[in-house]
Amino acid sequence: PECRNGFILDGFPRTVVQAEKLDEMLGAKGVGIDKVLDFQVPDEVLVERVEGRWIHAASGRSYHTKFAPPKVEGKDDFTGEPLMKRKDDNAETLKSRLSAFHTQTQPVIDYYAKANKVTVIEANKPASAVEAQISS
Repeated sequence: PECRNGFILDGFPRTVVQAEKLDEMLGAKGVGIDKVLDFQVPDEVLVERVEGRWIHAASGRSYHTKFAPPKVEGKDDFTGEPLMKRKDDNAETLKSRLSAFHTQTQPVIDYYAKANKVTVIEANKPASAVEAQISS
């Protein structure tokens, strides 16, 4: 029922070959991709977000040193238990992932842009502004 009027793919396809195969498969069922949202956030902003992230492992609550700090540094607001950083929440790991992402994803964006299906979303804005761009 939730997909009655369509569906959202998040992070897929990641390569042009996957995009071509997806289009083939959907075309055989009489449906297709009607819109691709290209969320643009500068890499340095993503690095800042990741480096400042702390989590409460038991609950999954997340905090950020700049954007959503805990009431007591290093402690979960509800339990007082220590917060932790994921081992991959560091600039080096993220920069490597971003490099791979850009290398693989830009050709997919270009593939769908040729079919006029890409909408660029300036995503380094408040959630309400991003939502407005998606809705327009």
